[in-house]
Amino acid sequence: MTVALVAIFVVALVVGIPVSIAMGGAGIAALLWGGTFSPMLVPQRLFSGIDSFPLMAVPFFILAAELMTGGRITDLMVRFACQLIGNVRGGLGYANVIMAIFMAGISGSALADAAGPGSVIIRMMRQAGYPTSYAAALTASGAIIAPIIPPSIIMIIYALTDNSVSVIGLFLAGIVPGVLLGISLLFVNWWISRRENYTFPLPRPAWSQFLRESWKVLPALMMPVIILGGIHGGVFTPTEASAVAAVYAFVVGRYVIGTLSVSQLPRILVGTAIMTSAVLLVVSMATIFAYMLTVLQIPQAVSQYIAGLGLSPTMLLIVVSLFLLVCGLFLDTLPAVIILVPILAPLAQGAGIDPLHFAMVVILNLTIGMITPPVGGVLFVVTVVAKIPLFTLARAILPMLFAELIVFALIVFVPALTLWLPNYLGYGR
Repeated sequence: MTVALVAIFVVALVVGIPVSIAMGGAGIAALLWGGTFSPMLVPQRLFSGIDSFPLMAVPFFILAAELMTGGRITDLMVRFACQLIGNVRGGLGYANVIMAIFMAGISGSALADAAGPGSVIIRMMRQAGYPTSYAAALTASGAIIAPIIPPSIIMIIYALTDNSVSVIGLFLAGIVPGVLLGISLLFVNWWISRRENYTFPLPRPAWSQFLRESWKVLPALMMPVIILGGIHGGVFTPTEASAVAAVYAFVVGRYVIGTLSVSQLPRILVGTAIMTSAVLLVVSMATIFAYMLTVLQIPQAVSQYIAGLGLSPTMLLIVVSLFLLVCGLFLDTLPAVIILVPILAPLAQGAGIDPLHFAMVVILNLTIGMITPPVGGVLFVVTVVAKIPLFTLARAILPMLFAELIVFALIVFVPALTLWLPNYLGYGR
């Protein structure tokens, strides 16, 4: 069965079958192999993977982001970022990164940010005179900030996979790494803008116009504050916070800013349903694959092998990081979390590594994999949005990727960057 599970999964990936179907097909084939297990286990396991109350946060956070986009709040945020710093050398590049940080506190999805506001800022940078490849690379590298700064869908999935961490703990642990990613991209934009002489400043807006735009954007920027403050204050759970976020996004779009119409709601709800279905399909299929891994005791065998190497905590983090970087080349983020965390998290805890620190190492590592070929989901989205070849984008993104890998190394070797905020607020060990 072990051979069948691994062989079918690898062959399916090689021939280009979507990773969710590859995992589900391999898991089902291994489960039915030889008639050892009852076929009834297939629907039971597929359903049990998504039969979870905390998972309800996923559709609500997606709905909140869709309401923000449908209400054109994201367009306001792009304009606000451009007015904030667009009048300096490389200003639209800075605005691109700042907009990515703003949007990270709303959507929680790198793909959504790359496809939505990312397309707007790429078009603005192209019209201003920036090379399309540079605009696309900066947008793609900025989009991966979304799963790091709360709210984050991948953090919700991680907390369901590893009971030693909480959603609010992960949310707080992601704030500093997310900001550091943004700072690294701001530095790259400063360096490239001066090297390439990108002098395409936007006219400075009048103060009255700037204040009007700021007032419109302020309610949207308050969303992550409300989410984190409400959870920390015990007003609502993380799952309830997602519903509050959706209601808040509707109220802001419909009644505060007035750009969200009732006629848009059917399209927004359908889009939310499609995106939610895609996420939960991955979770469901990954669950049956992970179940078969457990039944065949593959995680135990891997754990025993790594534990037998006698690595120090630092060396273990380095080995795991290199392993995850390779996995990120071929696996999407969510299935990688569901498959690998049950194997690696017990090893880290056994070595004395803080669970929250290890969780951020895994999440940041796999998120960076979204902008590395051949299976970089954000790269594929941005190539479609910007209408450029994948190879051109992959080459242009190298400076940004290098900067983000430096941030990743800091997170690995300086745990305090991740842990000080959760510890300060009482969510550490």
